[in-house]
Amino acid sequence: MDILHFYSIPLHTHNISPINTHTLNTPSSHTLNTNMKTQSNNPLLLIKLLTLHSLLVLSASQDFDFFYFVQQWPGSFCDTRHGCCYPGTGKPASDFGIHGLWPNRKDGSYPSNCDSSNPFDASKISDLMSQMKSDWPTLSCPSSEGLTFWGHEWDKHGTCSESVLDQHGYFSTALNLKTQINLLQALESAGIHPNGSEYSLTSIRDAVKEASGYTPWIECNTDSSGNSQLYQIYLCVDSSGSGFVECPVFPTGSCGSSIEFPSF
Repeated sequence: MDILHFYSIPLHTHNISPINTHTLNTPSSHTLNTNMKTQSNNPLLLIKLLTLHSLLVLSASQDFDFFYFVQQWPGSFCDTRHGCCYPGTGKPASDFGIHGLWPNRKDGSYPSNCDSSNPFDASKISDLMSQMKSDWPTLSCPSSEGLTFWGHEWDKHGTCSESVLDQHGYFSTALNLKTQINLLQALESAGIHPNGSEYSLTSIRDAVKEASGYTPWIECNTDSSGNSQLYQIYLCVDSSGSGFVECPVFPTGSCGSSIEFPSF
């Protein structure tokens, strides 16, 4: 797994093909903007170009069927060859942290980087900062406060859900989803503790399903010794971001039958 994941600038770990809407056979934002400037003396043409640009962005942001809501265990991020760095606020809580809220399609593909004209703006989530640092922390090196991580999540994934969630709505929705399912509590209630012990994949999956009502996808990575460990837990969310649903498709990949749950 590349170091640029989870609490840093994460890359998708599931093996499904991204579709960059900028590569479709449609006028690019750069082309449209250039035309707007050169044809600014023609008000009617300018209005048409602006309308076309808006329609292209809206079409891209509506092109998904559901979300993956992904949370990760910090102990598994740190317990690799790459290690981790605590943010300036200190060591995060020993709890699952949000990785992202990712629009996906039922055929297994996903849109990405849908609107370069609407970049991440931290001022739009200023009221969420305290909760973001707590529930969506960064452990990338060098140490940072999370803005780069959150900006990546918005630019790559959030812009593809603009038809239903603006920037504030995107992040507040993810934070709210985390409050609806306490993954660590669900696992510990089933006798699964982050103490370096090994547990079966089935027991982990069943514990999350028992608590949430929905079947999760479990993803593993390997520690510095090459042992399989609990890394990420995926749950699916409807296309409005309002609640959990059964996943229409899962990512590819597999865990061993016995999985380590490292401490943090």
